[in-house]
Amino acid sequence: MTLRQRVDRLKARWTPPPVVPTVLPMTAVELWQQAMGHEPDDWQATVLISDDPRIILNVSRQLGKSSVVAIKALHLALYEPKSLILLLSRSLRQSAELAKKVFDAYATVGRTVPPEAETKLALELSNGSRILALPGGDEAAIRGFSGVRCLVLDEAARIPDALYVAVRPMISISGGSMMLLSTPYGKRGFFYRVWSQSHRWQKIMVTASECPRLTPAFLAEELIELGERWYAQEYGCQFVEAVGQVFSDAAIDAAFSHDILPLFGEEADENRLVDLPALFPEG
Repeated sequence: MTLRQRVDRLKARWTPPPVVPTVLPMTAVELWQQAMGHEPDDWQATVLISDDPRIILNVSRQLGKSSVVAIKALHLALYEPKSLILLLSRSLRQSAELAKKVFDAYATVGRTVPPEAETKLALELSNGSRILALPGGDEAAIRGFSGVRCLVLDEAARIPDALYVAVRPMISISGGSMMLLSTPYGKRGFFYRVWSQSHRWQKIMVTASECPRLTPAFLAEELIELGERWYAQEYGCQFVEAVGQVFSDAAIDAAFSHDILPLFGEEADENRLVDLPALFPEG
């Protein structure tokens, strides 16, 4: 048998490896379309395309804020290798619900990046990215994480301030991003302070009346059943006084006046107390 015949025989026996299809990266909006099966709302598209490292969503109930954040987190994990993404809420059950939205979307789009490990609370991809759902009730239990690419705080208005303080350093070295999403829960806590005072966040507010999927008849019924206060908070995205607060914020603010001179401090009238008798006279 000649050398040429041997080469031809080897070629006939050789089976080429299977062709692995190239996965073309999708934009976050395209990932939403494939995972959800419909177009995102305008405000959701704004969140998906945003590259702002700080996003706070003050959005009414049932408008899809968890869904849009889930898709954005999944997009980071798929197309930015070795990304560590933490999903936190006040309880592990709530964090697990958000994680389920992420993992369901991952399955729907066909697991374009193969998984290394997958549970109900964690997804580790072959590109090194990880998505973890964690409870937010005990800030001491989550302090060990570092190099976080993205922090997601769901129902942030109900998360203790101590947790917010504990997780912020996790993105200090990595330059990671943070997303806060919630409906209001009174004029208190870090969610209220960020929304009302900070100028470093991209702020997005969407009320129930702006969503075409919630009918006017349903919202009118909710207003009657819940009352103005609860409706304003749950559907109107308003920060109202806490339940049990004796005096309203407006009444407290009205009790202060800038026209009255202070008794103490640099602005106090030093001559005001000159003629008063000494409390402990000498002799």
